[in-house]
Formats: sequence, structure tokens, C-alpha cells
Amino acid sequence: MFIGSMAVLHAQHSPNYEFRGVWVASVENIDWPSRKDLSVDEQKAAFIQLLDMHLANGMNAIVMQIRPAGDALYPSTYEPWSEYLTGKQGLPPSPYYDPLAFMIEETHKRGMEFHAWLNPYRAVFNILKSSIAPAHVTKKHRDWFLVYGDKKYFNPGLPEVREHTVKIVKDIVSRYEVDAIHMDDYFYPYRIAGKEFPDQKTYDKYGEGLSKDDWRRSNCDSIIVQLYRAIRATNPRVKFGISPFGVWRNKNQDPMGSDTKAGQTNYDDLYADILLWLEKGWIDYVTPQLYWERGHKLADFDVLLDWWNVHGYNKHIYIGQGIYRGGTNDAWKNTNELPNQINALRKYKTTQGSIYFSSKSFEKNLNGWNDSLQNNYYRYPAIVPPMPWVNNDAPDKPLLQKISTGNFELTYSGNLTIKGFGLLTLEPNQAVKFNNAQLVQILLTGKTAPVNIAKVPESSGKRVFAVTIDVNNNISDLVELK
Repeated sequence: MFIGSMAVLHAQHSPNYEFRGVWVASVENIDWPSRKDLSVDEQKAAFIQLLDMHLANGMNAIVMQIRPAGDALYPSTYEPWSEYLTGKQGLPPSPYYDPLAFMIEETHKRGMEFHAWLNPYRAVFNILKSSIAPAHVTKKHRDWFLVYGDKKYFNPGLPEVREHTVKIVKDIVSRYEVDAIHMDDYFYPYRIAGKEFPDQKTYDKYGEGLSKDDWRRSNCDSIIVQLYRAIRATNPRVKFGISPFGVWRNKNQDPMGSDTKAGQTNYDDLYADILLWLEKGWIDYVTPQLYWERGHKLADFDVLLDWWNVHGYNKHIYIGQGIYRGGTNDAWKNTNELPNQINALRKYKTTQGSIYFSSKSFEKNLNGWNDSLQNNYYRYPAIVPPMPWVNNDAPDKPLLQKISTGNFELTYSGNLTIKGFGLLTLEPNQAVKFNNAQLVQILLTGKTAPVNIAKVPESSGKRVFAVTIDVNNNISDLVELK
């Protein structure tokens, strides 16, 4: 398989390393499966179509929601099959297949990463409407759960709840080739006006002299560090990322906060102290959901982009971008809003890319943004940025055999698992450095790959180089094809 633009028009140099992800939500059948009554063949076909659409748009990662509400889009001994898959919680797909194994295989076939997205605390999405299986954990351990609004939540203050979540994650990373575990902003739920989250009895038992707010934050800290340690112990190459609400704290609440006026914040309302997790190294990346436009009066995209870049603690920052907002107000009717956001985040060396919410928005090509990505911003492929603190084993460079004039064969003979090879072009007078070159194609052909120089995109008048890319996105030294 070959990935890369074959267009002949000149495009601006784009980053060789950049995270380009898409959230694929299963809850309420937002993205996939799009309905509860799809057949297995229809589910598979729809997911393949989804992947091919995002691949054409230049994406290199899928963030797939596999545990929307104490359930699973895969066979689990801990939680029942999701109602969003088959229409009835606990009912397996028929004919039987493992959707998670299928999705991972198809995603990796295309050279894309698969980030398994789990909701940590939501147990029943709607207590009046949701399908609940007899074996659901809410039936087995009624004392673990609290009702707030129309939802049922795992009680974050209970040690046994945290242990259950850790078991879920260990099971996933031990059985499946996921590239990351990803959690979103639903820790303690967003506040409902006039209603207090009903955890007073748990606080009385476990509070240990802390204020209730500090105790709640401590509960969230505890599950994050427990998950981090479990992931590293079970499969050290799997990354751990969090996608928080876009505002940590407002400046009027904390001098360290952002110059925003958000009604609720991570720290004060969701009890998620994201900065502590970054500072302690308990998470590998953060994806703040910056779904506001540039110039928003209460939460300006540019203000928040700058703030998160100052507070990244040398971990990766991928900006959550609200492509779904396209056309919803005057700012989002502007066809330049999303491109301007991409240009803005690329100016920061500390930001490594984007994740877009959500998949179905791309089906509409809102404001022609698919075209903008394909023809300009994501015209060239990009490698997911490596994380040296997770893995720093650079692969051997490709062995080069010249078959005939302009025809070569690349071979990898090392022991690391590789994704394939990258082809880069370089102006004749530039120093031979990866960052000086433009990645133009990724070859996913196993440990050998034929290359015809004449068919390398936009190589006319330029030098062509190859690198090996391993499964952890580390690259080898460059080898010139000559």
C-alpha cells in the first residue's frame, strides 16, 4: 500500500511529524456504528469506508470509543456487549466477530494508529432509555453507583471502582494491539444547576480530613496514576492520553489559569487536575478540547492554545478541534476558521498536532474543509510524533539495492517491528537533515519495498531519500536513492 499525494501543484512544506487524529464516537451511535440495527457486514463496510475517508484526508490516527458506558465494543469478561453495537446490551454480534480486533487490523493496514477511547465513569447513559443487561456491573454492584441527572455513574470515591477500571484497561492492553488508551473529559460529571453530586456518604467514609473538592481531585489523581502504572507494566509501548475540557482554570480563580471566563473548569468542577498529571508524567499526551473560535469572548481559541503550550510539561499536546462547529455561527461559517487554527497551532513547537470531533462531520465536507486538508494542509503524509520517554529505539536504516536506472529496492534487516519506509525529497543545496526534507510518501509494504524514482511524488529536480519507520514512529538515518 502506498500513502501520499500524487498531485503536481506545489504545496507549502508541512510537518513530517504531526498527529492527525479523529474521534469516532460510538455512544448514541454518533459516528460508528451509525445505527443499532446494522448487520455485521454493514458495520464492517461502514468502518472501512470511514477509515478510507480519513486516510484520503491525510489522517494518521483514529481515536475509537470502545467503552461508552460500562459496556464494550469487544468481548469482555468484565462488561457486556454495548447496545450501540447490536441494539440490546449484552447481545453479541451475529454472525459473531470481534469488532475491536477487526477495527485495529483495518486501521493498522492503513498505517494509522488506533487509540482506544474509554469513558472512565459513565455507567448508564440514560436511566430511562438505555438497555441494561442482567450481567451489567450496575446490577452486580449496586453500591458502586450514583445517579446524577438522567445518568448513572461509577462512584469515583470508591477504591473498588478504580480497581475495576484498571482491570478493564489491563485486559485491553494485554489482548489487543492498541497504540494508546485515551480518556475524555467526563471524570466527575459536569455540574447540573441546583444539584450536588450525591457522594456525601463516600466522602464521610474516605475524606480523611481533606476538603470535599480536594478529596474529589485526589480520587481522579488516584485512578490516573493507577492506570498509568498498569499500562506501563502490562504493555510498555502503549501510550496514555487524556482529552480534557479546554479550560483548566480561569485566571480569576487562579493566577496560573487562562485569561478566560469559562462557566465550568476541569479543576473546579470536573475535579481533573490535568496539570498535575502532566507534571508528574502520569499521562503521555493531552488533547484539550478547544472547540471555540478564534476571538471568542469567553474562551478565545488563540488564548487557550497559547496557555496549553506554556503548560505542556514536555509531554505531547494535540489540540482538540471542533470541526463539527462548521456553519453553526458567523465565525464558523468563515471557511478560513479551521485553516487559521491549523496555521496557529503549527507555530508552536510544543504542539504536535490535532484531533477532530467528530468523524461524521467529515462526511459533509463542511465549508470544503476536506478539500483544504487534502490539497493543502494534509497534502503530504505525516508520521505520528514519537515519544522518546515511551520508546527510543531507532530502527536500522534501509538497505538499498539498485535494480536499474531509477529503480531501487529497500530492505529492512533489523529486529524491530516496522511500519514501513518513508520517502522524502530535498532541494539539492540543502543539508541532509530529516527536518529539511519533505516527507512525500509512506510505503507500507513489509520489510521490502520497490521504489521507482520517477513515481515518487514531486521529486523532479530534487534528491530522494528513504528512512525506516518503526511501530513506535521512530525513524532511521536517511539513505539517498542514487
